[in-house]
Amino acid sequence: MRVNDAVFGIILLLFSLAVILYSQSFPATHGQSYGPDLFPVLIALGLSLCGLALTLRGWMSRASVPWIEFGAWAQDRGKVITFALVPVGLISYVLVADFLGFIPTALLFLFVLLRRFAVAPAKALVIAFTATLVIHTIFVRFLLVPLPWGLLQPVAW
Repeated sequence: MRVNDAVFGIILLLFSLAVILYSQSFPATHGQSYGPDLFPVLIALGLSLCGLALTLRGWMSRASVPWIEFGAWAQDRGKVITFALVPVGLISYVLVADFLGFIPTALLFLFVLLRRFAVAPAKALVIAFTATLVIHTIFVRFLLVPLPWGLLQPVAW
């Protein structure tokens, strides 16, 4: 699949604008002329310059490069389903993780992806379970990120 640079440039510009607007909601730091919004705004400004450059480059080459051109893989239904599983899984995680919890949601997500990538069921279950526990441990114990427990709240450790 080929995508014109202007498409990614516009997406990058919109993302940069969203970061700048959202960072304006950060609380001000008392006694300082800058606050927690400074670095997100600086990074977003850099990203917007990259987005502008991509948009201009894509716009100038629009005669020879189509906006979107799908490759031969897009004709294969199985490959399209496999491609769509990642964004669908991520959106599903956002929607159900608070209810189910990180561990069941990530375990299910990884297992489905591994099975789709033709990993044997028993091996896929072991890999998904191990990866889920390792990721959970790293985020909760070391990075101190509070992941949702959901249905496992009664047995939370």
